[in-house]
Amino acid sequence: MGTPDFALATLQELIDSGINLVGVYTQPDRPKGRGKKLTPPPVKELAIQNNIPVFQPNRLRNEESVAQLAALNPDLIVVVAYGQILPKSVLDIPCYGCINVHASLLPRHRGASPINKAIIDGDEVTGVTTMMMDTGLDTGDMLVKREVKIFSEETAGHLHDRLALVGMKKEDGLIDWNLDNTTIHNLVRGLDPWPGAYTSLDGATLKIFDTRLSDEHAQPGTVIKADAEGIVVGCGKGALKINALQLPGKKRLCAADFLRGRALAVGTQL
Repeated sequence: MGTPDFALATLQELIDSGINLVGVYTQPDRPKGRGKKLTPPPVKELAIQNNIPVFQPNRLRNEESVAQLAALNPDLIVVVAYGQILPKSVLDIPCYGCINVHASLLPRHRGASPINKAIIDGDEVTGVTTMMMDTGLDTGDMLVKREVKIFSEETAGHLHDRLALVGMKKEDGLIDWNLDNTTIHNLVRGLDPWPGAYTSLDGATLKIFDTRLSDEHAQPGTVIKADAEGIVVGCGKGALKINALQLPGKKRLCAADFLRGRALAVGTQL
């Protein structure tokens, strides 16, 4: 979900990743210019170029619009400057939640026009925050922040173009097992299906999906259990049960199938 130029880089990244994009939601076409010609949003144009279905409801709060979105059965919704506040009925649709890419270092400059506000307030640094969405205004759990220096003579337009290229990168998915289990769980959710949260196993990248919180305890990154019910790993606080994993060049597997092809001993350090 997105509308202006700022959202184009994120949409293009998703297209290039090969993810199955079931639809793009954007604002309705608006009159523009002296002739007031009806003009499509930039996001709509990019979606059409890539044969992605486009939806442009005036309000995403009525029952018909919510039902239409639910029928797409999305696993994840990515929102970048969409232009409408999403109701709980929409936030509850995707099984992995909704992610928002916001052009400020939250909680500073919540809401509209964060790029303009950063320059007007004389900030020397701003950035982009990737976060899980809740019913508040930019109040969900933060996944990643990326700082960007504001140059002394920089305009809002120039800063806008630089920030549009900043967001979630593959390297942001590296799991720090010293963090608490809730933070890591949110990271896994927020990066599923792309780019995927990952750790290291015997020098190989191991992507982690479909986790659950566990109240067991062990040294961070240590495998506590590994059986058909899942793989439990210690965190800085609590533990995390892993239900799905993926090695480079392989398919995503449930824990039971993964362990059939590769032994993972209790005590292994990730």
